[in-house]
Amino acid sequence: MKITSKALAKSLAILAVGAVALTGCTNASQQQPSSSSSGAASFDPTTVAKDDTLAAQVSDTIKTRGTLLIGADTSYAPAEFLGGNDGRTPLGYDVDLSKAIAATLGLKVEVQTADFNGILPALGSKYDLGISSFTINSERLKAVNMVSYFNAGVQWAVQKGNPKNFSLDDVCGKNIGVQTGTVEEEDVTARSKKCTDAGKAAINIVSLAKQAEVTTRLTGGAIDAMSADSPVTRYAISQTGDKLELLGSETDAAQQGIAVAKTDTALADLVAKVVNKLMADGTYKKILDAWSNSAGAIDKAVVNPAAAS
Repeated sequence: MKITSKALAKSLAILAVGAVALTGCTNASQQQPSSSSSGAASFDPTTVAKDDTLAAQVSDTIKTRGTLLIGADTSYAPAEFLGGNDGRTPLGYDVDLSKAIAATLGLKVEVQTADFNGILPALGSKYDLGISSFTINSERLKAVNMVSYFNAGVQWAVQKGNPKNFSLDDVCGKNIGVQTGTVEEEDVTARSKKCTDAGKAAINIVSLAKQAEVTTRLTGGAIDAMSADSPVTRYAISQTGDKLELLGSETDAAQQGIAVAKTDTALADLVAKVVNKLMADGTYKKILDAWSNSAGAIDKAVVNPAAAS
């Protein structure tokens, strides 16, 4: 859901700057967690067969170009980030899904690193699709078409076995790590106020610029728990050799969508068909499994589904 700046701040900012040529969103904190240089094994798009029926529905413009152009803010592991041997190769499950979509349509793919603010306004001119963990909300649905493909929310984690017996029912006086500028930080701050209002000890909020730093603190036992977006938390657990574990259930979940220009309903419909095909043949799950995020899978891709309230 990108409950961090890639959800709440991204969506709330629409209201603040909506008059500016559909800029529609902003990212209050681009400092999303980076990953290891390699990440998960690179997805091989040659494993996806071209679907001639779907490929025939590609517009002449894209067909002539031969390449599907994707706009992505590559700063949010494990969905989209830069890594590889050169540290500049787009990686992540959104990137792999982009490759699979293009392969199904018999196209090459080019994932271009973009400032999050500029992706939606450039759809139809610079980018064919925006695949960058966009939470589906009513404001975005007014500006673009969105094809649902993933579900995300907030997820807590503790050390494996929860040696400090941390409980969400007893957070006062605890050491809790969050990434700076995220909604998780706001949530923990609000919880701390409830503690002090009740005459209890405030939470020691360990707010760090990078999620990787928060994860390292938790792995080493310097903090009692951490709160982050669910894809980030699940990926952190896999990247630390299962030295961490989930605490409680995911909350505040909402669907994310692939963004398409509002005027291009044909492309939005085609993308939904392709994603549903990838779901049916197992490619979709294979991609999410590789990034330890199959828990975010949805059953069906839908064009412009009802936004979460």
